[in-house]
Formats: sequence, structure tokens, C-alpha cells
Amino acid sequence: MDIEIKKKKGIPRKYWPYIIGAAVLAALLIWLSLSNFANTLKVERKGLSIGEVKSGKFNDYVSLDGTVAPISVVQISPQEGGVVMEKVVEEGAKVRKGDVMVRLSNSNLDLQILNAESELAEKQDLLRNTQISMEQDRLTNKNEKIQLDLDLIRKKRLYDQQKRLYDEQLNSREDYLQAKEDYELTLRKHVLITKRLEQDSLYRLTQIDQMNDNLENMRKNVLLVRQRKDNLDVRSQIDGEVGLLDVELGQNISPGQKIGQINDLSDYKIESQVDEHYIDRVHTGLEGSFERDGKRYAVRVRKVYPEVRDGRFRIDLVFSGERPANIRSGQTYYLDLQLGEPKNAVIIPKGTFFSVTGGTWIFVLDENGTKAYRRNIRIGRQNPRYYEVLEGLQPGEKVIVSGYEAYKDNEILILK
Repeated sequence: MDIEIKKKKGIPRKYWPYIIGAAVLAALLIWLSLSNFANTLKVERKGLSIGEVKSGKFNDYVSLDGTVAPISVVQISPQEGGVVMEKVVEEGAKVRKGDVMVRLSNSNLDLQILNAESELAEKQDLLRNTQISMEQDRLTNKNEKIQLDLDLIRKKRLYDQQKRLYDEQLNSREDYLQAKEDYELTLRKHVLITKRLEQDSLYRLTQIDQMNDNLENMRKNVLLVRQRKDNLDVRSQIDGEVGLLDVELGQNISPGQKIGQINDLSDYKIESQVDEHYIDRVHTGLEGSFERDGKRYAVRVRKVYPEVRDGRFRIDLVFSGERPANIRSGQTYYLDLQLGEPKNAVIIPKGTFFSVTGGTWIFVLDENGTKAYRRNIRIGRQNPRYYEVLEGLQPGEKVIVSGYEAYKDNEILILK
């Protein structure tokens, strides 16, 4: 008896690998489709700035705004403090070196002068009295030495007489010995007193020299104090123009306090701020130029300040030749600072795309100009008009140079 075999429902097991493979492939296709869709963006061609990649001369310069300033500025700071009694000049006045600008008064300084002069007079009297006393001592010592010299001569003569008599046995030995001892004692006294007088003489000379030095120092001190009084007249240190003078009558000014400045108008400089991008390339001696009233003027970098503030650093430029007519402090000039010699290079126009990409990538149009693809590039130098392209672009290609803020995460742009 035959047994009926029932067919199993469902997909046979042998077809499962094909089904799973098809499902994976479908999922992959869907993922790729969604991915491409997510990385693609439609944009209006009308709002784009498109530039052409070219091969040409790259002029390595940077444009700057510069402000005219005096070649140097001298601060007005009085050496002595005091109360303002007179303001001789006003701001903007022309002054010459040595001209009085402000007069001060200082009663304490007047008192110091009187005390110094009084002390000097006392020292002078003391020196005169000491010199008189020393001269009297010198005369006394000289008289004492004369007496001692005479006594020594007499004792020597008496000793010689007693010695001859003793040798002839005409006197006693006691008389001879006494004369000898008296002579030898007087001789030793003479030697000691002579040395003492020499030392006293050297001491007196040294003391007088010291007192003369002290007196001379006091005279210098009096002169210095008097000069300090002269410093109450605040004078100009250079020929120039008073740019600032911030004092009022009756104001109390401290020593060294800044009260103004004098502008040296013998020449001018141009102060400018440079983007920190160029800090390694800007140095003293670089040449630049600007145009004024249809004429070009040459300048060069005189000083580079190392401090960077708000992404910029300061430089000073001076004129290499002729100055513009009617030049004035505070005028603004627009400069071109040459950073290097012009060279052949692949260049693209400057644009706002750089703020997003940093010059590491850019959107390049296809041949039809309907799509733009993201491409990695490398940018080198830049000037106010062009970027130098080191890698990634070829002359003749076209690129989008306008801002990428709206589509910086997309790989493909479709231009409508």
C-alpha cells in the first residue's frame, strides 16, 4: 500500500542563499542611492561666482591701509614736580628745542636750596677754622723740632767733650756715662719726634684733602639743587609741534608724569596693520608703494612689531624717496607691499570660499557646467586678487569661488 507524501509549504531551503543575496544587494543599492542623494545639492547658478583656473604671472604683494604719523614722538614729562603756574604754549604750536612750554612752582625745592646753601656756608667756615688750627699746630711742631734739634746738638757736643776727657783720664767715668746717656736719649727722642711730625703732617694733608672733597661735593650738590629749580621750566627737547599738552593752571604735577607729547615733523612714517597670515613673510627692508594724485611713491618697512592683536600685527614704513605734497599726520594711504618677485603659477580668483575650506578643497565644474564636484587642492601664496594653486587644479578648469556656508557638507552640486 502506497503512502502519500505531502509537499511542504514555503520556499525551499536551496533558494535561501539567492534570496538573502538579493536582499543585501537591494539594501546596498538603496543605501548608495540615499547616500548620493544626501551628498548632492541643487543650487541656483545665478547666485554663484565662478572663476577660471589660469596660468600666469602671480604678483606676490599685499594691500594695506596706512596712516601717516610723525617720524618720532617725544613725551613731555617734567623732571621735577610742582604746581602749574603758566601754560606758555598751546596744542598745535610749533616749538624749537629749549623753548619753555610750562612753568611750575615748588616751594619745597626752594627750601632745599636754602638748606643746601646754608650747609655749604657752615662747611666752608669749618674748613677755614680747621685750616687755621692746623697751621697753628704746624708752627708749634716746627718750633718744637727746632728746640729738639738744638738740644741734640748740645748733647752731642757735651758727649764728645766728655769722651775726649775720659779717653785722657781727665774726668770721671760717671760724667762720661751720664753725657753719653743724655746724648743717646736725646737722639732717640729726636727720631721719634721727627716721625711723629711727619705723620702729623701727612694726617693734616689727608684731612684737608677730605674736607676739600666734601666741600666740593657740597658745592656740586648746591648746583644740582639749583639745576632742579631750572627744571621747573618744562622745555621742548626737539624742534617740532606740540601734539598734546594736558595741563591746567594750579594743577599739581608729579615728577615723570606724562603731560603731553611733541611730534617730530622733520619726516613722516606710515603705520599699518597686517594680517597675521603674513607674519613670517614681512620683515624690515621690504619695498612697497602707493598712488597719490596720479603719482606713485615708494616706501619700505622700517620696523615690524612682534605683538599680534586681534589677528593683526603692526608695521612702520618710511619713504624711500619723494614725499607727497601737503602731507599731514592722520592721512590714510592705500599701500601695496611687495612680498616677493612675480613668478609664473596656476592661479584662481580670490573668493569667500576660502573662509570655509581654508584652501584645502574647492568645487570644480564639469565640462558641461551643470554639475560641480568637490576636489582637494593645495593653495600657496595669495594677493588681493588671486590665490596661487600648488596642487589639484589645471588651467582651463572652472571653479566656484563664492561662499560655501550653505553646502559645505555636500560632495556634488547640481547647477540649475
